[in-house]
Amino acid sequence: MELHDLFNEKPTKLWRERMIEEEEDFYTEESLLSCDKVLDDYLNRLLSLQESKTPEKIMKAVEETILALNDVNDEHDYFIETSEREELAEFIDKAARLAGLEIEEGHDITLEWREW
Repeated sequence: MELHDLFNEKPTKLWRERMIEEEEDFYTEESLLSCDKVLDDYLNRLLSLQESKTPEKIMKAVEETILALNDVNDEHDYFIETSEREELAEFIDKAARLAGLEIEEGHDITLEWREW
């Protein structure tokens, strides 16, 4: 798997399916689009950093993504709950690893900044 493959594996894809199949009103199209934009920006930023594999720059991208997701969650009535948090954290971790960040097993790189 490569970093660019993750554009098709964002957690928002699962959330959109849940919204349609389960007729969930928990998610809105606006909240999903806002999350998609943040995650697309994150992946694009990591793609631009992939050659250098600079851990500090990758972690800065992680931090800014988490802060942006905090804002999206605030703006859209706190829809990021346990399963969404786990799916986002896993996605962000996987992308960072594919970009070249070495992460200790079991370490949550999102914990320091996230409010969800």
